[in-house]
Amino acid sequence: MSRVVGVDVGGTFTDVVVLDGESMDGHKVRTTADQSDGVAQALSDAGIDEDTTILHGTTAGTNALIEGRGARTALVTTPGFEDLLEIGRQARPSLYDPFVDRPDALCPRELRFGYTGDVEAIGVMIDEAGAEAVAVALIRSYVDPAEELDLADRLSGRVGAPVSVGALISPQFREYERIATTVLNAYLTPEMAGYLSRLDMTVGGGRRLAMTSSGGLLPFGVASAQAGRLVLSGPAAGVVAAMALGRAKGHQSIISFDMGGTSTDVCRATGRAVQTTLHSGAGWVNRVPSMPVRTIGAGGGSLAWVDQGGALRVGPMSAGADPGPAAYGRGGVVATVTDANVVLGRIPADLRLGGSIKMEIAAAMRALALLGADLGLEIEDVAAGVIEVVDTHMERALRAVSIEEGVDPRDSVLVAFGGAGGLHATRLARRLGMRTTLIPPLSGVFSAVGLLLAEPSSDAARTVMLEEGSDRLMTVAGQISAEANVTFTRDHGTAPIGNEAWADVRYSGQAHELAVPLVGGWIGLRQEFEDLHQARYGFIRTEEPIELVNVRAEATGPAPMTWDEIPPMSAGKGGRGTWRPGDIPVWSREGLQPGQEIEGAAIIVERDSAVWLETGDRLSVHEDGTLEIHS
Repeated sequence: MSRVVGVDVGGTFTDVVVLDGESMDGHKVRTTADQSDGVAQALSDAGIDEDTTILHGTTAGTNALIEGRGARTALVTTPGFEDLLEIGRQARPSLYDPFVDRPDALCPRELRFGYTGDVEAIGVMIDEAGAEAVAVALIRSYVDPAEELDLADRLSGRVGAPVSVGALISPQFREYERIATTVLNAYLTPEMAGYLSRLDMTVGGGRRLAMTSSGGLLPFGVASAQAGRLVLSGPAAGVVAAMALGRAKGHQSIISFDMGGTSTDVCRATGRAVQTTLHSGAGWVNRVPSMPVRTIGAGGGSLAWVDQGGALRVGPMSAGADPGPAAYGRGGVVATVTDANVVLGRIPADLRLGGSIKMEIAAAMRALALLGADLGLEIEDVAAGVIEVVDTHMERALRAVSIEEGVDPRDSVLVAFGGAGGLHATRLARRLGMRTTLIPPLSGVFSAVGLLLAEPSSDAARTVMLEEGSDRLMTVAGQISAEANVTFTRDHGTAPIGNEAWADVRYSGQAHELAVPLVGGWIGLRQEFEDLHQARYGFIRTEEPIELVNVRAEATGPAPMTWDEIPPMSAGKGGRGTWRPGDIPVWSREGLQPGQEIEGAAIIVERDSAVWLETGDRLSVHEDGTLEIHS
């Protein structure tokens, strides 16, 4: 196997995993202001050559949305629909909060044009307005995209800006969602294209693939024009890896828990996650295939603060990579979750994160003392309070992807990773009644491992509106699967080896659909739909006919490696003795042996993360280095 390097950029650290023949290693570097600089340095450190495959998960698109650094975007649509971005849907971001507003449209009103057939005039207005990107989305293009594709082609020759086309970005009905998604894609395209282009110019290597929100891989050149599909790039890689681990251990249902320095991402998956097609990108609608990931602003670097009512709060603001938590000794003075873990002894003071960052307990204590002065609490009480608040936030997110969707979390295992995941996992598992937690090998950089486990993919979608019993079902499914295969061959230069289809199904008269695997014809489709409807809403209507709204297909190629090909991580022998009063055992993860068992309270440390075992937790070590914990 040729060398493969996975690089996943987070808000605080950039994770790097290198697979070279029969060996694999991972490490962290600090994320830079321009992510391409840090990624280029990480790749240089990894020692790439012209045969190296580079796999990349990035938060560049998400950050551009949050920070408002997208392009000045023009919209060309059907006359009379120029204001649809403001009208939207009647749903509000927070139903009972009168002070919450929707985010401003990504395309200002003066840059929205109704198309009446005069391409030359539209092109002149777009150029005069200084547009840096153009979104073309006509109302009926999901039925017949010919006019929209012709308009986009003619505009591309007249304006000096990239053109995003609704029929290619989101070829499904519902005009608001299609227009909003196309605008978001256009808004991000110059930023993402520039970012990936800079990487292309500064790094060597062979194949270069970027992770999409759906957990697939696309060549850099293709991904540049589909920027909206990269918004959940990094989190999706973590879910891919968690599902691979769950399958390898014989678990049908997993909940992934990825706690990094800036945020926490959680996702529930049974077997293979059925992708959602509508999610929010930092508050804006983005209807593209996506893992059903829920992200909250809670991570190791999340800042602790006191609100106007005197209550302790944690996040969503973060210390980021610079200066980082106070314990990193880089000038941070505001208390963070990491500082609380250091003071409580869950992160040993002599741990060197990434082999270089030494924990400074005195700096962490000073930061917590400042917070304690505002709360009237001692340092250790403040630290315990910070952990309790952030755990409550994360518990709420875990409940949202399980209980709120009609699923008992006790039927799943918790797969915990990220730099801070192992420090909080077993406490959260206890709160949810989950009996088993898995901590994978290289847990601190596990999302980067997911890049190596992901499959190259391309997809196709179409609105079909089929009534139950229609004999066109399998014909339409075959056509769309064939479209996905053709797209895959075009994107990747080779034929796919797999193809899966999903259907968006609803009862006749319902306003929204549920996404289910398209298997077994109408009988199988109804069964899949009603099983999910019962779980999600608590009832089914056996007398009501169903209708199939959209069909989606994904064509896939072989992943760089499978879970079985990951080199075992267990090596060496023994632990690292003890640390701090109370004799809490501290073990080196590299020294744990297959079959070894440890009872909490205890700490297991590795180069990029640590695992905290509560009293009563029981840990066993698998052959591949996975830690299985029963709470």
